[in-house]
Amino acid sequence: MQLSTYINDLLYRYECVIIPGFGAFLTHYKSAQINEGTNTFYPPSKIVSFNKQLQANDGLFANYVASVEKCSYETALQKIRNFTANLSSELNEGRTVEFKNIGKFSLNEEKSVQFHPIEKQNFSTSAFGLTSFVSPKVARESDKTVLTATEKQPIVLAPEIRETKPYLKYAAIAVIALSAISLGSLKLYENQVQEFNYAEREKANGLVENQIQEATFVIESPLPILNLNLHKHSGNYHVVAGAYRMEENADKKVEQLAERGFSPIKMDVSKYGLYQVLYGSFENRTDAINKLNEIKRTENADAWLLVQEIK
Repeated sequence: MQLSTYINDLLYRYECVIIPGFGAFLTHYKSAQINEGTNTFYPPSKIVSFNKQLQANDGLFANYVASVEKCSYETALQKIRNFTANLSSELNEGRTVEFKNIGKFSLNEEKSVQFHPIEKQNFSTSAFGLTSFVSPKVARESDKTVLTATEKQPIVLAPEIRETKPYLKYAAIAVIALSAISLGSLKLYENQVQEFNYAEREKANGLVENQIQEATFVIESPLPILNLNLHKHSGNYHVVAGAYRMEENADKKVEQLAERGFSPIKMDVSKYGLYQVLYGSFENRTDAINKLNEIKRTENADAWLLVQEIK
């Protein structure tokens, strides 16, 4: 099934990929984990699940098929209808249908669709190339006993040294005395520097205060109040007018949509190097799909729905 390959491609980019008339694949983030029993480390991942209730066409799958196979949007929709019809037929005959690198479909005794994902498949692009690995447990040595200061043996000079070299005692006394004199002089110098810095800082503060008191600000004619009503793009469901490799083309599309009465927005360049231009954003998925259908009928048959959080 060639279309299953397209679904696999889209799952790396989007969190929801709907097959019109059949259901939707959803990806969920799973953080990195450690199995303490086997010492196995697992990287972060995006796992896939299936929801039979989401069957309304959002345009994402059909637009992707049309762009890859270089055909019209209607032709792509017809290919998807044929794909789902064959899929349902095989399931009703009791067969198990496998989507490569995604999972398997089958019917249970109640004739309900069951999806079994491939557990080792990771759709997270940030974890590309990372695999699980086993690391041996780190064996730590017990802490060695360390003597405290009170337990250390004192240093005692041998009697021979005390008797034969009495001048060492006087030399040590002289060094201590010189150190005390040096520290006292250094402390006196620091106090003088601090007093000088404090006096200069007070002078500077006084000059600044005088200048502030002397300065006056008079605005004879206040500036008029300017009210701007900016359209805020909020929500995770966005109707996309197009994606452009050149930023200049994206800017031209924004100007064209603004002239037609829309409030477009140009998104930051994506990790695929494309600038996407939006007609608008919506909090509710139903509102977004209704707007998408309206734009397809009246403005742009190639528009599609993007599900993504804009930060």
